[in-house]
Amino acid sequence: MLYALITALVLGVWKISSIGLFKAGDDVGYWLGVSGGVMMLFIFLYPLRKHIRFFHRLGQMKGWLVVHMALGIGGPLLILAHSTFHIGSLNAAVALYSMLIVAGSGIVGRFVYVRITRGVQGEKDQLRLWRDRVGWDKGDMRSLFKLVPSLETRLVEFESFALTEDPGWHGVVSRLFVLPWAEWRVYRTCLADMEAPMRALAEKNQWHAYDRVRRNRNARVLVRKDMDAVLRVAQVSAYERLFALWHVAHIPFVYLLIISAIVHVIAVHAY
Repeated sequence: MLYALITALVLGVWKISSIGLFKAGDDVGYWLGVSGGVMMLFIFLYPLRKHIRFFHRLGQMKGWLVVHMALGIGGPLLILAHSTFHIGSLNAAVALYSMLIVAGSGIVGRFVYVRITRGVQGEKDQLRLWRDRVGWDKGDMRSLFKLVPSLETRLVEFESFALTEDPGWHGVVSRLFVLPWAEWRVYRTCLADMEAPMRALAEKNQWHAYDRVRRNRNARVLVRKDMDAVLRVAQVSAYERLFALWHVAHIPFVYLLIISAIVHVIAVHAY
């Protein structure tokens, strides 16, 4: 939802800029640039809140993060409007592209961050709670296993495959891009395994069409949610490593943005 909103806002700013109501050098364009630049400057309050003791008493990190994200979206949008999606000089190009890289990497960082908030142990706890709730040892899941014995074997094999440790970057790539494809293939195989036993059970108990559809859907949901929970456990360590790499790669572009923005402001006011 957030990414769709950002896309819509960028398209809206582009549409407004294309109308020709203002230019980068007139009063409206100038103050749009100033407003966007001030918002980008305020973004640095968030790392100050994280690392400087004085700021620790000033509100919760969650609220600061929300403001940080809002400024990280609003600032670039105003600067894009200021530029009217045109580049007038080399320095302006460096400043603009640095800003877009920083803003884009921030969006990527947010995508990764939300996937590591629980941590590996937290995701394992969620998997265990899910299995307790649906009755892995007894209950709905166990009843499904009795009806389709191959399901338990396939789910256990998928879990073993998914949680096999691979400390290298090959393991990171595999868990993020290969494992979801493997999950889909195993899931499709599970659906094929369930088809005949579920049809036979429906005929034996003379289920109405509605009941048959509902029970089939519930069985599919049980299998898919279990596999999704295993996938989250497997991927969280990969996302943690990716987040560490993102943080290292993000910083140089922040410094480049600061330097190019300062030079751009000086050049605009000097000439």
